[in-house]
Amino acid sequence: MQKNDPYAALRYPEFRLFLFVRFALVFAWSMQFVIIEWEVYRLTKDPLSLGIIGLMEVVPAISLALFAGHLVDQKEKRNLLVWCTLAFLALSIGLFYATDPALANNSNTLYFIYGLVFLGGIVRTFINPTLFSLMSLIVPKELYPNAATWSSSIWQMSAVLGPALAGFTIFALGTHTSMFLIIGFIVIALIFLIQIKPKAILNPKIGEPVFQSLREGVKFVYQTKIILGAITLDMIAVLFGGAIALLPIFATDILGVGSEGFGILRAAPAVGSFFIMFAVAYFPINKNAGLKLLFSIFGFGLCIIVFGLSTSFWLSVFALFMSGITDGISMVIRQTILQLYTPDSMRGRVSSVNSMFVGSSNELGAFESGFTAKLMGTVTAVVFGGTMTLITVVLTGVFSKQMRELDFEEELNKEQVAAEIDNSEHLIP
Repeated sequence: MQKNDPYAALRYPEFRLFLFVRFALVFAWSMQFVIIEWEVYRLTKDPLSLGIIGLMEVVPAISLALFAGHLVDQKEKRNLLVWCTLAFLALSIGLFYATDPALANNSNTLYFIYGLVFLGGIVRTFINPTLFSLMSLIVPKELYPNAATWSSSIWQMSAVLGPALAGFTIFALGTHTSMFLIIGFIVIALIFLIQIKPKAILNPKIGEPVFQSLREGVKFVYQTKIILGAITLDMIAVLFGGAIALLPIFATDILGVGSEGFGILRAAPAVGSFFIMFAVAYFPINKNAGLKLLFSIFGFGLCIIVFGLSTSFWLSVFALFMSGITDGISMVIRQTILQLYTPDSMRGRVSSVNSMFVGSSNELGAFESGFTAKLMGTVTAVVFGGTMTLITVVLTGVFSKQMRELDFEEELNKEQVAAEIDNSEHLIP
């Protein structure tokens, strides 16, 4: 058996550049979202307003996702990502203006922020499938699990540092100056991105009618049951387990730890995810991946329940840390499923379908959490969400045999055999 190389994907220079780009973009995005959460709650003191932030992002995510996937499959990925990053930069400049203390008493400031968040949802709808498709053009297919591990680890590292820095800079510098830092990170992402060479367009159906292209993308996801199962399972779990949107309430009203404690709470899940995914690079979880996915999401639901019931700051931090560990395992497995089972010509559309159901479920989860917190109280809402996550995992485990039997080692062995046959055919004179 070939020895596992935990740094295999990192040996490709452009993949390292890709990781720098992803780090800077996710860092800036996660930091910005935390700052806007804090600013909106400071302005309104209403938990429903936190849910509205999520709703403003989810509307474009659902309505434009399929079209975004079609465009990504039709266009060159590096240049498209450059345009998306420039649009992100423009939006952050707008939010920098919106958080100016001189506008604090302006009744239109809140609606201006909501509008910019809505436009940000449009931009993010294009960024996600572009990043997903670009990564597959940088590393060979046999390294997808390793690349997915490092890519997810970088995502979590940026998600650790972004919210943590946001919490501390809000306390030390205020929201306005904190937004200025975000602009700098986006510029850094652009600098690394332009060093990646443009890639070939692998879609053989360039110019295909939009609706025909969208129909094929949806049909592929529906017929590929392992992708559909992973997307559905994650969507339901994130939708009902989205307690993160309520952290400003826990930090200020329940735990009484202020903006510094809020930054620690916000970073705790990402810290757990980062540590576990770094370990996964050394100890791959390809064997029995389906069972590991089910157990990890079940553990995530338990952690959310513990967090909801906790009145101790450090117990809450620990529960969120453990939720990050379980979510980190499931994230690596889900990303590997999408990379391994999606053909190159369909990556944009499949990633967009995933964004519709999984990515948008984060925002719908934020809205659901805000709404249920308003309806039944904050603690009850979080416990309810964690319980629904447990029920979803149990039902999936009982009724989905393909998910229970999922094993990446078998799929990778098939790919290796196919590659060897292809190479041998090329050697025949």
